Amino acid sequence: MTAIPDDERCYDVVIVGAGFAGGILAKELVSEGHSVLILEAGEDHGKTWETYRSYLDQYYLSLAKTPNSPYPNLPTLPSPSVLDITAVRGTEPDTNGYFVQRGPLPFGSNYLMAYGGTSLHWLGTSLRMMPADFEMQSRFGLGVDWPFKYDDLKKDYERAEWEIGVSADAVEQTPKALGIKTSGPKDSNDYFAKDYDYPMHSIPSSYVDEFFARADGMAIEVGEDASDTVHLKVSRTPQGRNSTPRSPKNGQGIPVGDEVRKQFQPRGATGPFAYMGQRCEGNSSCIPICPIQAKYNAMKTLEDANHIGKSLMETITQAIASKVELDENGRVSGITYKKYPFPGVPQYELRRARGKHYVLAGGAVENVTLALASGICKSSDELGRNLMDHPYMMTWGAAPEPVGPFRGPGSTSSYANFRDGGFRDKTAAFRLEIGNWGWNFAAGSPNSDVARLVEQENLYGSALRDKLYHDVQRQVRLGTLVEQLPRSTNRITIDPAYRTPMGEYRPVISYDLDDYSRAGLAAAYEACVRIFQRLGIKNHTAYSPSDAGYFTYEGKGYTFFGAGHLVGTHRIGTHKSNSVTNDQMRSWDHDNLWLVGAGSMPTIATSNPTLTLSAMVYRAARAITAAVREGGAK
Repeated sequence: MTAIPDDERCYDVVIVGAGFAGGILAKELVSEGHSVLILEAGEDHGKTWETYRSYLDQYYLSLAKTPNSPYPNLPTLPSPSVLDITAVRGTEPDTNGYFVQRGPLPFGSNYLMAYGGTSLHWLGTSLRMMPADFEMQSRFGLGVDWPFKYDDLKKDYERAEWEIGVSADAVEQTPKALGIKTSGPKDSNDYFAKDYDYPMHSIPSSYVDEFFARADGMAIEVGEDASDTVHLKVSRTPQGRNSTPRSPKNGQGIPVGDEVRKQFQPRGATGPFAYMGQRCEGNSSCIPICPIQAKYNAMKTLEDANHIGKSLMETITQAIASKVELDENGRVSGITYKKYPFPGVPQYELRRARGKHYVLAGGAVENVTLALASGICKSSDELGRNLMDHPYMMTWGAAPEPVGPFRGPGSTSSYANFRDGGFRDKTAAFRLEIGNWGWNFAAGSPNSDVARLVEQENLYGSALRDKLYHDVQRQVRLGTLVEQLPRSTNRITIDPAYRTPMGEYRPVISYDLDDYSRAGLAAAYEACVRIFQRLGIKNHTAYSPSDAGYFTYEGKGYTFFGAGHLVGTHRIGTHKSNSVTNDQMRSWDHDNLWLVGAGSMPTIATSNPTLTLSAMVYRAARAITAAVREGGAK
């Protein structure tokens, strides 16, 4: 067998993955003077505005506007697609697509393998977790507790909000301000540090938001106890997209982490077209692509890292990490990767990257697939287990008047009232996201409306335009994001029978919803129905047993989708028996290996995981910096 050549340079840190986690980590490390190599499996076409245009052209030409539709899906590097999700029938796994689905329910989420990662197509929602979310076992006897509490992550939340560029107003985002009856009496106290605020003001509410706000104050019961009754309140959602920068009070700056920051400078498009995207322009295509890059993506942080690091920073794209190699002492000695010169052609050169410390930052599924293929992190048997997502269920209808959908970001507000409460001992918490894009996701509108009116109602000309306006302008949708508990049977495994054309393992996924999450989805549907009734909305929601994500609870049928929030497969913990890494994301088994990203989260709760995983990266970065300076010894 031919020896695998080593790369010439040995780095302080080798990072696998150029997404949210890899970008922030690289920027932090080069800022401390450490040399960094990033291995990214995908292409780097988003690096400049000229090549980013190719993503836009692909999006405009795609008939199905799915999260991954603008981006290349290479046979050599397949990304999971929502178009490949089908029901799992019988005992044979569903192999339609990149995922191998063992069921009993399909795992409906996807992600993107490219320079910038899934940040290229995320919605931008940037929520902090609730204090109770870190203490599920202590408070409700369910799931697990995190090895640290909300207060321990508060400063890192601040750092992450200023790195991403989150638009929100702190006074509106405390649990009390959101109308949440917290399970802890002091959870709303000091939720934000004194004098702290977000870098930019909130994105303005949409007219759809204002319509739903007419139900504010309406009482909704959740659970069996009358004390769990909440009173609805529409609240604006923190978002990672550019709005109006906040002026510090009295010119003294805003405390962020352990420093004081001046007024935030919004970052637009990458490359020479940075003047674009300084403000959100409401293009209404945040998922799958922001045409002007007003929404944050990891390429902005990676560009900063390259500027700061200069000779310290190197990125190799089209480099698929294939194996984590160990020495005789169980320490990582290198990462073997496949460098392919031509996208789509399964030809490659096998090489080895060397460093003092190694970080897997490729996402909850890819981190685990690589680790399993390498035979590492085996002591706890937790690797790959506890896969979580937000089962996403939609309720849609026709408002009694035009509400102006299909304008602005996909969602600007929500009913956050149900994110915490005493009911969580029996029923999963949830958040009701108010959609701004009509029945787009729910029923394929407005394209499906045109087809229906032309083909079924035989309309054309002015009659078609008038009817289309009448119907589409009344479309409303609520999306439910419900929490899942960690379950060891929801997991990622590998099987030699399932490989990519490049010879890499495909993830084999076992997935189901427990009664806790099903109860939350059922409670959310009932809440949506009551809101519709109060506002005079005609309910058009339809769930079919033929839907891939169809399930039943207490005799009623519902349909869920994936939210793209992949969490929990290499969780942090207090001991090597109950987790894959310690609370700093350092492997229990290999002292120079770190696994970072949403896979480190022990629970998912109701907040989209991006902000929390980003905050956790700062925690890991400090520990990695200390380890590099110490020479790697524990």
